Order: sequence, then C-alpha cells, then structure tokens
Amino acid sequence: MTRLANLSWPEVAGRGPVVLAVPVGSTEQHGPHLPLSTDTDVAVALAHALARRRDDVLVAPPVPYGSSGEHDGFAGTLSVGPAATELLLVELGRSASGWARRLLLVSGHGGNAQPVARAVRRLRDEGRDVLAWSPRWRGDAHAGRTETSVQLALDAARVRLAEAAAGNTDDLGTLMPVLRRDGIRAVSPNGVLGDPAGASADEGHRLLAGATDDLVATVEHWLRG
Repeated sequence: MTRLANLSWPEVAGRGPVVLAVPVGSTEQHGPHLPLSTDTDVAVALAHALARRRDDVLVAPPVPYGSSGEHDGFAGTLSVGPAATELLLVELGRSASGWARRLLLVSGHGGNAQPVARAVRRLRDEGRDVLAWSPRWRGDAHAGRTETSVQLALDAARVRLAEAAAGNTDDLGTLMPVLRRDGIRAVSPNGVLGDPAGASADEGHRLLAGATDDLVATVEHWLRG
C-alpha cells in the first residue's frame, strides 16, 4: 500500500523511515479537449510509478492547485499564485519532517517551477532533505501532442478528441514576452500551445515510461548522496 491517505498513523510509523512523494499539480485549462486536472494527473501517476519501484516511498494526497495565473481568463482555472504555492509546500515540508526521512516534490506543472524551487531552498536552509523533480517532456508546450498522448495513456475516456484542435504553434521563446504580460489567452484563444494531432496512447505510455525511469534514477542518486 503506497497511498498515505489509506494508512493509519501506526501503519505509517511501522514502515520506518520513508520518502514522502508529494504530487504537485494544478487546476487549469488544457485546451478544449483535456481535463483541468491534467498536470495533477501526471504528477500523481509518476509518483505512484516511483512507489511501485521503491518500497520506501509513500505518496501523499496531491496538491491540486498551484501558480496558474497565465491561464486566467479560461473558465475552470483555479490559481493560488506563486507565493501561496511556495508557502503551502514549505509548511507541508515542515510538517512531514516530523516522521518522513525525506521529501520529494513531483511537479507536473511548469508554472510551478519557481515557487517549488524557492520552497526547496527554504526547506534546505532549515536543514531538511528535500528534492524537486519534474518530467522533461520534449514537444508542445501546453495541451499539444505530448500532453494529449500522456493523458490518453492515463485515461482515454477523459480526452475529448473530437474537440482537439491546434493552437498557437509558434516557438515558445517567441511567445514568452506576450504570454508573461498578457497570459495564454492573448496568444492562443483555445488555450493550446502546439498541436494535438497525431497524439496516441502508445506515445503516452512511452513518455511516461521514460519519465518514470528518469525519476527513479534521480531518486536513487539522491538517496545515495
């Protein structure tokens, strides 16, 4: 049993020192065809994939809100902003350090990168053993072929392929100044940065397998240090 939420406190205590993996996601638009929970789904799936390969890992309930202000203007997006995301993760880390040996933040949302990094620095400055990791997908920036393939692999019934359509396919570096100033809606009316055409569950399974291997190797290196 790897889900922290399913255990009683004596069961947690009886496992001895553990690595607590916290999936950090978001609730934000992912185009007209993907669920708002996409980033959280990915973080949860990868954290559990790690736990299946390491019996010293427990998976915490996910953090489903993050820093998603760039997606404001799309119905359904819920963002708590970078400061609240950072503070929440710092307080979670402080609480977990009373019984978990180490804390691993598995982040599925690129917009969380800065607050996650700041939270890790603060916790390390306090003497806590913390690591953050995110999948390094190649391909579309948001809700394109890459994320669509991954979600098809996770739960094809939640992907609305009939609604899938290309968004802005320009290079992300070119779009970034406007995106940061005005948000994604200013550069992509449907919320997609890329093109979901050609997405498949097979590709998603390959992407997830590669990300899992990278996560496992990263954790093994961390624990040897």
